Amino acid sequence: MHLKQMTKLDFTSYKTIIFAALIIRLIAAVFSQGYGMHDDHFLIIEASKSWVAGYDYNNWLPWSPGNQGHPEGHSFTYVGLNYIFFYILKFIGITDPKTLMLFNRLVHALLSLLVVHFGFKITERLSNRNNAVTVGWLLALTSVIPFMSVRNLVELTSIPFLIWGVWLIVSNGSRKSVFYAGLLIGLAVSFRFQIAVFTFGLGGYYLLKKQWSEFLMLALGSFVSFAITQGLVDYFIWGYPFAEFLGYALYNMKEGTQYLPNSNYFMYLWVLMGVLLFPLGVLIAIGFFKSAKKYWLLFLPTMFFFLFHSFYPNRQERFILTILPFFIILGVMGLEQWRAKDKFRKFWRGSLIAFWVLNIPLLFILSFHYTKKSRVEAMYAIYENGMENEHILLEGSRQTKPSMLPKFYADSWYCGFRERTEPTQLLTIEEGLIYDYVFFFGKDDLEQRIADYKGIYPALSLVKKCEPSFLDNVAREVNPRNTNQYIEVWKTNVKR
Repeated sequence: MHLKQMTKLDFTSYKTIIFAALIIRLIAAVFSQGYGMHDDHFLIIEASKSWVAGYDYNNWLPWSPGNQGHPEGHSFTYVGLNYIFFYILKFIGITDPKTLMLFNRLVHALLSLLVVHFGFKITERLSNRNNAVTVGWLLALTSVIPFMSVRNLVELTSIPFLIWGVWLIVSNGSRKSVFYAGLLIGLAVSFRFQIAVFTFGLGGYYLLKKQWSEFLMLALGSFVSFAITQGLVDYFIWGYPFAEFLGYALYNMKEGTQYLPNSNYFMYLWVLMGVLLFPLGVLIAIGFFKSAKKYWLLFLPTMFFFLFHSFYPNRQERFILTILPFFIILGVMGLEQWRAKDKFRKFWRGSLIAFWVLNIPLLFILSFHYTKKSRVEAMYAIYENGMENEHILLEGSRQTKPSMLPKFYADSWYCGFRERTEPTQLLTIEEGLIYDYVFFFGKDDLEQRIADYKGIYPALSLVKKCEPSFLDNVAREVNPRNTNQYIEVWKTNVKR
């Protein structure tokens, strides 16, 4: 009997929830290689690792030859932390790109457990344990969360500091706690400038409640943290404080409104509901809006953030994920009175069952998903090739055009790319150019294209065939704009 009790899994236990969250994040950290989109790799990993090598991939630093002479609006906080991380690993002798990213994903996996922990604690403090258990499981195992949590997206990596700060306010609320909360939230703003809107919402709450001292403590804590991570850092880099923040503000006033415009003002609501599937997503949305009266402290900053992104012209789905934990917390707590009714309780239970039936397969598919696999494998194929300054031709002259390739995985920052995108172009792009590698994109007329280049490079030899992962292929079939191509890496074997 005692053995049965020991082996019985308690799904209402905080420890069980955290353990499940840890396991699925470790799975994602190990198996979900690659990168999700442009920003989480080329604006973070390429930049930080290139600095370790004495190179500046994006030419962000003012002393770089290709720098524009002014800040472009990229916070150095998160990039700088990754730089320190990679520098330490290099110092202890870890240099393999895939191993570096494995450790990187593991760190992010552990960091994201704070979101589950504080989400559970906030709900338990404001509502009850039953709601905390529901929130805990949703934050632990909602399909996209573990997958996105091990990526290098500031929209996700800022959440642990933001929700930690909110917990300090909710759990205590003393002026000292609010000051410490401001420090954490200011750090989150330094990761992602748009979180300032959430901070304004918190400040607005204190102003409406006429809690002047709490307002001042929050403002002071946020400013101190932001001043250290942005003002001090930018002063040493640019010679004056807050240079990148000012550059970000100027860019968005002049050009940001023209980037990826979208007139669908309900887009972010669909994203938040879609993550939680149907019908649970609809119920959580209803609960979110119903929570406004009782949980104004959380609702106001979350709604500020939601409205700002909904009306600002530059819209991408991932932008709203920063408030997903608060959307879930408020949605679950806001439905408390409805769930007390017998008829609704059955519907709620059925919605949860439907969610888990659909969510669990998606959870494991995403947690094992190797994103941008062919691009990563193509560049990793030339890692430690004993060459420097490789000349690489990206041959995509048929329907499949070349994609941007990550130099990080080749650990070759000075390699050069030339692209062939039309059949009418010279095979070498320019007369007399000699290449070390030819990367063939797509399978259209592949044999003929290879034969053409063997006419130039008789010793042309296959290095690696790089297939896209299953979901990369699915994404390309659904929308051909997803350039997840098949790539073959061939070496010319020409001595230069």
